[in-house]
Amino acid sequence: MQNAYAGVQARLAMPEVLLPDIPEREFYVVDFGAVGDGMTDNSEAFRQAIEACAAAGGGKVVIPAGIWLIGPLALRSKLEIHAEAGALVLFSKRFDDYPLIMSSYEGRPGIRCQSPLDGEGLTDVAITGEGVFDGGGEAWRPVKKWKMSEPQWKQLIESGGILDDTGQWWPTAAAMRGRAVAERLQQEGIVDAAAYQVIRDYLRPNLLSLRNCKRILLDGPTFQNSAAWCLHPWASEHVVIRNVMVRNPWFAQNGDGLDLDSCRYGIVENCSFDVGDDAICMKSGKDEAGRELGIPCEYITIRGCRVYHGHGGFVIGSEMSGGVRHVHVSDCTFIGTDIGLRFKSARGRGGTVEHIAIERIYMRDIQGEAISFHMFYAGKEGSGAAEEESMPVSVETPVFRHIDIRNITCAGAQTALLVNGLPEMPLEGLSVNNMIVSSERGIVCNNVTNLSLRNLKLRKVQGPLLQVHQCQDVILDQVSDEGAEDELVVSGKKTKNIEWNNTDASENRRKVTIAPEVVHQDTIHW
Repeated sequence: MQNAYAGVQARLAMPEVLLPDIPEREFYVVDFGAVGDGMTDNSEAFRQAIEACAAAGGGKVVIPAGIWLIGPLALRSKLEIHAEAGALVLFSKRFDDYPLIMSSYEGRPGIRCQSPLDGEGLTDVAITGEGVFDGGGEAWRPVKKWKMSEPQWKQLIESGGILDDTGQWWPTAAAMRGRAVAERLQQEGIVDAAAYQVIRDYLRPNLLSLRNCKRILLDGPTFQNSAAWCLHPWASEHVVIRNVMVRNPWFAQNGDGLDLDSCRYGIVENCSFDVGDDAICMKSGKDEAGRELGIPCEYITIRGCRVYHGHGGFVIGSEMSGGVRHVHVSDCTFIGTDIGLRFKSARGRGGTVEHIAIERIYMRDIQGEAISFHMFYAGKEGSGAAEEESMPVSVETPVFRHIDIRNITCAGAQTALLVNGLPEMPLEGLSVNNMIVSSERGIVCNNVTNLSLRNLKLRKVQGPLLQVHQCQDVILDQVSDEGAEDELVVSGKKTKNIEWNNTDASENRRKVTIAPEVVHQDTIHW
């Protein structure tokens, strides 16, 4: 049987990631009239400082300690924004301060409000220091009632805004009706910003948006309270993000931490995330728009990061239509995330995710799956149920293959491992080695080929150790339940060729249940 690890290197060979080259000049915003009193609008002073820096050929714009109220900043090449310790940069909550521009969001190009930290086509850009950048997101974001306590909800309602038919709170009526208007304009192919003015309130900006840029460095600051996603480098190369804190309220709608989107050559290290949606996420466009752009997210290294809250600790998808490949994740800790390692896609996406190596991940109190693969995201997600109807394979069919996960420790999860592949395109070449996990449920694998599970020690509360449905070429080696007998449930007409090698377990500890529809009743090999 072919080893499921074939085609994946445990340590991927990564190209060098380059840092920005920025001249040693300094421009202090106070020299341009900025006042850090928490009341003065410093938009013009900051703009003048950035323009003076650019006119001189580049350098560092320094923000000293203080509270600085400003509008969105248009960044320039050869520019470093340095926020010193004690600097709190508060971006405006006035929607009219944010011009409408062509940008990218959730995998598609479109008209959005300019981001507070915004740049396109730049080279050599850095944001450094120990200061804080706050996006004023509470002015923009819709809120679902169930995500707040009664006192919080009461306070929110009393602050103004409007409720829709479902009871969700919106800051304005224009924001509430914005989705329908935006979808109509997009379907009609209208890209004139003037047509979108009536729903500006709905077009929430990401806190940082850098598009088609080269040599980006984020080192040191805290980025928090974004209106939509927090950090969004798009179609950029040589991206280094280190020593930053990313914070959003847990109820923040679309409050992603970091979305590396169609980026090449990146390092994310020693960062902390506490956010309202996915924390560290790899993307590459959505459906036809992503396939047409055709820029994969590739050659990315993620190491030494911490996630305190998020829908997923490390995530690929669901917008991955341009592909994601050559990603190495190591030495990260996830505490209380909804899911630990999360892979998601859907029919219609297309794209290929391959050559992913993940190791030394430590998790605690995971609300759902420690590791999950959902190829029909937003369908039966989280249910563990398999998709039975096979569809024709086309450019819209997502492909996930050659993924190696090893040295995982998880103290508490609902499910240890859940894989829901597509019947027409099973997940291929998944290897999970050396995993220790305590969970309510064990391992559920649907529609997988060339699967290798080695040295997995589970302590579960209920159900069988393993459920294998419509899977082929499976190696189970030293997979055991420390608290009960090792029960394997096999089902599906396509299931065949399963090797189960538990040399340290006696025969009477292993129980196998084979469903009647399994064609190859001799499919289990000891």
